[in-house]
Amino acid sequence: MIKLINVSKVYVNGSLKVPVLHDINLEIDDGEFVAIMGPSGSGKSTLMNIIGFLDKPTSGTYELNGTKIDSFHENELAKLRNQHVGFVFQQYFLFPRQSALKNVAAPLVYANVSRRKREQKAKEMLEKVGLEDRVNHLPNELSGGQKQRVAIARALVNDPEIILADEPTGALDTQTGKQIMDLFKRLNTEGKTIIVVTHEAEVAKYAERVIHLRDGKITEERRDTA
Repeated sequence: MIKLINVSKVYVNGSLKVPVLHDINLEIDDGEFVAIMGPSGSGKSTLMNIIGFLDKPTSGTYELNGTKIDSFHENELAKLRNQHVGFVFQQYFLFPRQSALKNVAAPLVYANVSRRKREQKAKEMLEKVGLEDRVNHLPNELSGGQKQRVAIARALVNDPEIILADEPTGALDTQTGKQIMDLFKRLNTEGKTIIVVTHEAEVAKYAERVIHLRDGKITEERRDTA
C-alpha cells in the first residue's frame, strides 16, 4: 500500500522557493485503479514523480507497504523503482534504433537478467499487449498506439505491482486511446495497481477513484460506487 502523510514539495531555484505540493495525505491500496486529475501547474506530475520514487518530498512521510522511504538514498530509490514500478509516458521514450523486443527487454539488462531470459520475457509481454507480430519492428515502423503498447509491455517486464502512467493517451486519437485504456483496465483486473495522471475526463472514467488537485492541494476525491 502507498501512504503519503503531510507530504509537501518545494523546488528551490537560487533564492527563489516554489511550493508545488502542500500537505498531501493520500492512501492507495494494492489493486486500485486511481486517476489523478488537475489543470497544468496543479502538481499532479510532481505527485506522480514522488509516488514513483523519481523525486523526494521536501517534508512529510512516504510509506510503501509499511516501510518509510522518504529518507532513502538514490540507489535505494532506484532499486525500489526497478522492483515495484513500471512507467508509461505520453511520448513513449522508446530507443529509435532498437526493435520492439529490445525496447521491452531493456529494463532486464539493468536487472542482470541473461539475454535468453530477457528475450523470452520480452516476447511474453509483447504477446500480452497484442504485439506478437511486431517483435522485430523498429519504433518508426509502428503506429502511435503500437508504440504505447510497446511502452506498456516494457513497464510490465519486471512484473511490478504498480503501473504509473502520465497522460498515456495524450498523443493518441480517441479510438486508439480507448484501446490503451481498455488494456490498463484489463491489467488492473489481473491485480496491478494502476495510477493514471490525466486531464481528460474520458480517461478518468476508467478509474474506480478520481483525485483532483489544484494549486498543489487535493480539492476533491470521488469513488466509483457502481
